[in-house]
Amino acid sequence: MGYFFRSRQLSRNLSYVRFEFELMSKLGGVLMVNEIGFIGLGNMGQPMVKNLIKAGYKVKVYNRTPNKAYEVVAAGAEQVNRPCNVVTPEGIVVTMVSNDQALEDMVFAPDGIGEKLGKNGIHLSMSTVAPETSRKIAQFHQEKGSFYIASPVFGRPEAAAAQKLWILSSGNKDARERVKPVQEAMGQRVFDLGEEPGNANVVKLGGNFMIMAAMEAMAEAFNLAEKNGMDRETVAEVYSSTLFNCTVYNGYGSMIAKKMFEPAGFQLALGLKDCNLVLNEANSTETPMPLANLVHNRLLASAAKGRGNLDWSALTKLANEEAGLE
Repeated sequence: MGYFFRSRQLSRNLSYVRFEFELMSKLGGVLMVNEIGFIGLGNMGQPMVKNLIKAGYKVKVYNRTPNKAYEVVAAGAEQVNRPCNVVTPEGIVVTMVSNDQALEDMVFAPDGIGEKLGKNGIHLSMSTVAPETSRKIAQFHQEKGSFYIASPVFGRPEAAAAQKLWILSSGNKDARERVKPVQEAMGQRVFDLGEEPGNANVVKLGGNFMIMAAMEAMAEAFNLAEKNGMDRETVAEVYSSTLFNCTVYNGYGSMIAKKMFEPAGFQLALGLKDCNLVLNEANSTETPMPLANLVHNRLLASAAKGRGNLDWSALTKLANEEAGLE
């Protein structure tokens, strides 16, 4: 009788081993892990981490300002004191940092993730950075046997909290497939943009440029209405309910009509950084973008006036001032 039970237990163990082997084969020899590393706990990073936790992931977090981890730790994340300590062998690390230099620091610094991520590890970079930065980091990871996926997002902090981000994705095909469940835990749709690492960044920068241009257009149209004695909020509702019934005109339209630029969901200083990236890419590819130069001047002048900490929609204050409405 004891032999029967031991045989049945052995059979179960063998079945589990076969299942594990088949799973590894399907994933190219890489076991799926339930632990995610996450670096960057700003206005976007915090709600993204919370959604990962809700989806059942164990999340290790790092932020250069440690006290920003308070809310996500209370939600169940584990805080570490060095970027490299978020890494699980062959695992996935998400970065959501403010700019290109911060991203490179998290990868190339002695305590960064670059050396520790290891073979088959994946770096999911969700920051808005230059396409060339993505190509550079992707090459580094490739030399180490790991992978880099560029995955910037469209959406403000409230969209991140509601799991409504639009997520872009470019890089190695197998790695893109492996990180897709992680991306889906943070957003409403993932857009596959191919193998070239910089593709997602090009699309992200183009989208941000169009938002800036739309904000300038709204300010000018609302000012025209107000100068003709009409209520600008009513006019904003007309446009956002008819010709421009979309996220940008509904969200930013209300802010610009009300001239409400605080609290900042996305700071004007970061918008200026992104516009600089747009113009750098335009120059490097010989792509004329005269409208991008106009909104760049708006952002630059706004920053010079000390408005860098306001929401980036505050670039429209200059149009208001020129119209005598400020």
